[in-house]
Parts: sequence; structure tokens; C-alpha cells
Amino acid sequence: MSKTTTGTSAEGTPAAGPPGEDAPDTTPSGADTTPSGADTTPSGTGTTPSGTGTTPSGTGTTPSGADTATAGPAADDDLGAAGSQLSTAPTETSVPGSFGGNRAPGLAGRLAWTGREVVGWVRWFWRQLTSMRVALLLLFLLSLGAIPGSLIPQTGSDALKVESFRQAHTTLAPVYDKLGLFHVYSSPWFSAIYILLFVSLIGCIVPRTWQFTGQLRSRPPGAPKRLTRLPAYATWRTAAAPEEVRETALRVLRQRRFRAHTAGDAVAAEKGYLREAGNLLFHVALIVMLIAFAWGQLYKTEGNKLIVEGDGFSNTLTQYDDFKSGNLFDDDNLVPFSFDLKKFKATYETDGPNKGTARTFEADVDYSVGADGAEKHKVIKVNEPLEIDDAKVYLVSHGYAPTVTVRDGKGNVVYRAAVPLLPLDNNATSQGAIKVLDGYRDPRGKQEQLGFAAVLVPTFAGVGKGTMFSQFPALNFPVLSLGAYHGDLGVDAGTPQNVYQLDTKDPGLKPFKDAKGDILKKMLLPGETLTLPNGAGSITFEKDIKQWASFQIVQQPGTGWALTGALAAIAGLAGSLFIQRRRVWVRAVRGDDGVTVVEVAGLGRSESAKLPEEVGALAALVHDKAPTQTDAADRPDADTPVPAEGAETK
Repeated sequence: MSKTTTGTSAEGTPAAGPPGEDAPDTTPSGADTTPSGADTTPSGTGTTPSGTGTTPSGTGTTPSGADTATAGPAADDDLGAAGSQLSTAPTETSVPGSFGGNRAPGLAGRLAWTGREVVGWVRWFWRQLTSMRVALLLLFLLSLGAIPGSLIPQTGSDALKVESFRQAHTTLAPVYDKLGLFHVYSSPWFSAIYILLFVSLIGCIVPRTWQFTGQLRSRPPGAPKRLTRLPAYATWRTAAAPEEVRETALRVLRQRRFRAHTAGDAVAAEKGYLREAGNLLFHVALIVMLIAFAWGQLYKTEGNKLIVEGDGFSNTLTQYDDFKSGNLFDDDNLVPFSFDLKKFKATYETDGPNKGTARTFEADVDYSVGADGAEKHKVIKVNEPLEIDDAKVYLVSHGYAPTVTVRDGKGNVVYRAAVPLLPLDNNATSQGAIKVLDGYRDPRGKQEQLGFAAVLVPTFAGVGKGTMFSQFPALNFPVLSLGAYHGDLGVDAGTPQNVYQLDTKDPGLKPFKDAKGDILKKMLLPGETLTLPNGAGSITFEKDIKQWASFQIVQQPGTGWALTGALAAIAGLAGSLFIQRRRVWVRAVRGDDGVTVVEVAGLGRSESAKLPEEVGALAALVHDKAPTQTDAADRPDADTPVPAEGAETK
């Protein structure tokens, strides 16, 4: 029979803890992990150290009688400093009634009360703004606010689409204007959410960082008076001296990477600081991402350039077809480089269900950095841009540029160029305009301008097939269809116009007529010529058909910081989710009968099945060095049974 049944509890030990360990009478932040009732066996209760062969006397028992009556606030008070500061999260506060307190009579009393009231409410609102709940709410609102910026055309990215939307939605457009939905990312409400989120994160991180730094510099708190109150608990009696048990426990805990030290009659240890470090890293990473995003938006540049094979580009504003930039952009911020498009290559699927689907798009370019940089070669592919410092050159589209030669009535060449045409479908049926602005004179010697509406069919179906759409995107059977016009193209009027279209409704532009009085049109094969009537000249479709490629040049600083912040945020979030911060205490004291009583208990920030397992493993390791002492009643040579403590002796 066991000598004692109640001596294994914390109350049964002569020394419950070192002097001065009692905490102030406040509810600790980690008290939520304390069992709500002492009469219920904790999850860690009943842990039997492995390798003993027998259950240690009293192991896993909970106090009875008066002990169970102290559950609730008393249990929280028992934890003291041991249950506090398991997290750096600020204490949640409810909405107060008044901060001013009692108001003294007179004007001075009213002013003092008003001052206390204002300062109190300001502090309360600041605590709410810097709370994690509000930070998450602002982050959610920021995500919601970005949705209309993706669905509704934005003035900063495509003003033409915005204007088309206004014309098509006369009722919605004014509402969107008032809400700032055509310029979401620069709207006051989006900026307000962005700034509040930034302030909230800063106000949340700074005090928690200082508090966490203080925790790292301090030692784990001493053991509470009653270890039986903790959710994971094990105990046994041993013949080893208390000092030996504590030394063994200290060594075992340090081997398992606990920060441990001896405090009075117990060894205090703590582990899992990386949880809070991961939490802080996550929020710091969010700030880095916000700064990088703002920096990139303020200094970014984005432009497009269409280049025909053999032509080049220099990174200056005048070279772009269209250009957009951030509010703080300066011309000097452009990365100095240039490149030439030597050759564009494209291959397509020739049969099967994916016939005509592109297999490869490659642009061979020679580029140089700076005015005197050495020339280098690069093959730009889809999603494989040319990277030069902060600038990236992306390949975004391609098409064909048929070479045409225009002659006047005397046979003089007045125009010769590869004219880029824009594709209309997936098979590269292309449309555009050929404009001869200078150098042409009609048969009477009058200076005029010529215009040709052009349609290129890379793979013609054939005469009589009833279609002018290409059957395949490659140049298998190219045909160029032309419609001829002369007069004034309207480019000298100062009104901007599309270089790929002819304004055939302009009264100053007249069509050439054929013998039947219809608009002069003809389909040309490579090498064929369209002769204009009345000796007005001709246009020849040359056999040299070039290709063009459209490039997007993007320069957005801060992308590296944004990527670093994103990776750090993922790492921090993983640490805060999967690492558990916990504390363990091993107490060893001599009982009234001179036998050493060993108690092992653990406390975590939240309930976890791993905590009892870890406490059990630690208890087993300590138990190997300080095994359970066998009571006299259990020995086979015992003559007279010894009654248990607390039992009536007869």
C-alpha cells in the first residue's frame, strides 16, 4: 500500500515556492489555459513516466476537499507571474463610460474634467486602432477596395476604356465618378484605408517589440504555488535528493532547447519564443510590403513600343508609343539602355485540335546599357523578359508588317516601308493603313496625300472560298488586299488620329475609282502591283514581309523588397501558427516523511495535445535519473503494513 495519497499535491510539500514569487492580484493573460474546475482531471494528469514499470505513487492525482473549492479566480491567482506574458498581445478593453472621473466645481474643474475626458478617449481610440482586430479589418477593407480597381477601367491605365465606359453607362458613370472608382488607388477613401493600416501596424508592432525584447532578456518566471492547477501535470516520490532532481531536470530541459534556470525549489523553463518572433516578423513584413507597394506606385513607369524587325528602341520618353508613370517620376529615373530587334520567330501547331496555337514566340535582340555600353545579345520570350537594373522588357504581342513601295505617275519612288498591321483574330488576319504623307504629286503636278486601307491574310483560303479570313497564322499563302484613296488625310489639321486607320468619311479624302465606278480595290500576291488610274502611280506588295513585336517596358522599384516581405510574411505566419509557446516547471522538495516529492507541470498559451505529451516525455527523462521509491507496504518482505497518511490507525 502506498504510504501517502495526498502528499503528492503541491499543498503536501513543505515548500510551495521560493519567497517573493506571489504575483499581484490580477488576472494573467495566460490564465485562459487554466482548467475551469480543479475537480476535473487535467489533460496532462495521469502521465506515467516511461520505463518505471509501476505507476508512481500519487501520480496524476488532483487535490480533493478544500482544494477543489478554490477553482476559478483563486486558480488564476495561484499562477501569478507564471501565467503572464505568454504573449505580447495587448489586453482587450471595453468601451468605457467616462475617463473624466469626478468633476470639481467651477471652471477649473470643468476644464480639468474635459482634459481628462479628451485624453482618455484619445488613448482608448489609439488602443483600438493599434489592436490586431482593427489591423485585420483594415487589411480586409484594403483587399475589398482593390476589387473595383481590377474590374472597372482606370484612368491611369487606360483612359480610352474609361471614356468608352462613360459613353456606354450614362447612369453609372456619374456615380462612379463621385465614388472615385475610375481612379481607385489614388482616391481619398483608398488612401485613408492604406494610411490607417500603416499606422495601425506601426502602433501595434513597436510596443510589442519592446515587450518581447524584455521577455527575451528576462528569465522564465518561477513556479506557481500549486502546480496541480496547470493543464499538464505529473508527480511521483523518489529517494533522490531534491538538489539532484533539480540538477537532472535543468540538464534535461537545456538538452531539449528550453531556456531554463533554478528558481527556489523548482526549475523554471520556457520554450517557443519563435512563435511571438514569427508574429512580429509577419507584421513587419506587411509594413515592408506596404512601403514597397507605395514606393513602386509613386516611381513606376510603364510604356509600350511596337518595333519592326531591323528597327530599334532607346529608353527615352519620345520613343514610346504610349507611356504612364507614377506621381513622383522624373525623366532622370529612366534606366539608360537601347536595343535592336534583329529577328522575330514564331512557330505554331500544324495539326490536331490545337492547330494554329502558338508554340514559341522569340525575339532576338541586341542591347546595350548606357551610352558606351558593350553590345550584348538576348532572346526575349513570353514571361522571360530582358532585365536591365530596375527595368524589364516584356514581349507582349506580335504581327506582320508587309513591305510596300509607292511610286508616282513618273515612276519615282515616293514611299517604301514595312507597314505594321494589327491582328484581328488568332490566325493573324491583320488590318491597318498605309499613309503617304509627303513627296507625292498627281499627274497634274499637284501635291497630294495617298492612303491605302490594307488587310493582310497570312494564309488565304483561295479565290471563291467565300472568306477573307486567314486559315493559319503563319505566312503559308499571304495575300494583301488594298483599297486606294487620295486627297487630304487630315494629319495637318492638328487633330490626333489613329495611325492604323483611314478616316474614309473625311470629305477631303476621295477614293480612286475603277472602270465600273466603284472604289478601286485589289488583292495582291507578293511581288504584284496595283496600278492607280489615270497615271496616278502604283503600289507594289514586295516579297519581303517582315514581322513586328510589341514590347512593354516596365520600371517599378521596390519589387525586390515586396518579394522579400511576402516571403518573410509567409515564414512569420507559419511560425506563429505552428510553434507553441509553453512553460515547464519541475519542483523537487522533501515531504514530511523525508521522501522527495517531484512535480512536473506545463502551461501553454493555448490548449494543445502536444503539451501533455511533452510534459510526459520530460517527466520520463527525469524519472530515469530519479525513479519512483517503492513503499514498504509494497515490498514482499514487509511484515507489518504501514497505514497510509491521513488514514485512521487502528
